[in-house]
Amino acid sequence: MAVINIFLAGDSTVCNYDSSVAPRMGWGQVLGDYMKGNISIHNHAQSGRSSKSFIDEGRLDNISKDIQKGDYFFIQFGHNDAKDDPERHTNPFTSFKYYLTKYIELAEKKEAYPVLITPVQRRSFDENKIFIETHQEYPLAIKQLAQHRGIPLIDLTTHTRNLYESLGPEKSKDLFLWFQPGEHKNYPDGCQDDSHFSEYGANKVAQLVIKEIENLKLPLTKYIKN
Repeated sequence: MAVINIFLAGDSTVCNYDSSVAPRMGWGQVLGDYMKGNISIHNHAQSGRSSKSFIDEGRLDNISKDIQKGDYFFIQFGHNDAKDDPERHTNPFTSFKYYLTKYIELAEKKEAYPVLITPVQRRSFDENKIFIETHQEYPLAIKQLAQHRGIPLIDLTTHTRNLYESLGPEKSKDLFLWFQPGEHKNYPDGCQDDSHFSEYGANKVAQLVIKEIENLKLPLTKYIKN
């Protein structure tokens, strides 16, 4: 049976981490746990990268060497594209779309299947327990590009917001790295991180991705564990 390869490009919310920062995990690190058969996850996501810096560092070129006909290419950026940093910053409706198009074109050239993914939300509530949107126009730009190019879209921006709001300001901390001083050996001084997922959070987001694969009726659906 042929191997089905899933390539991931993205940032710190997607990438793999080692045990020294446990329980910090990206959702791409656990995605394969929800799949069966000859599935191979190639997680090229890297902390701190934007759609631009990922390409400038040659990371898309590395994917190009291995991705083949029939493979899948999941693409999630936006977290770092908004940073006020010339090496990473992109404009949502111009350079951001330009760079994302390069990922799509690579997939199409290789006869692989690109899937665009809007960025996961940060945990962000105001004093009235109302969720605050922090991603500006980047999710909208991705949606426009997906529609324009006829590319499947997974709207993690919306789905993660719904998840956080369903849990509320306090319970949603469990999705992230929130520790009191002395509570966890890897974070002896404590931690209040609203961007990076715990193992629990990474699994919850991976489950959202799996559900959307099913909703999109991608051929990958048959490889999802029951």
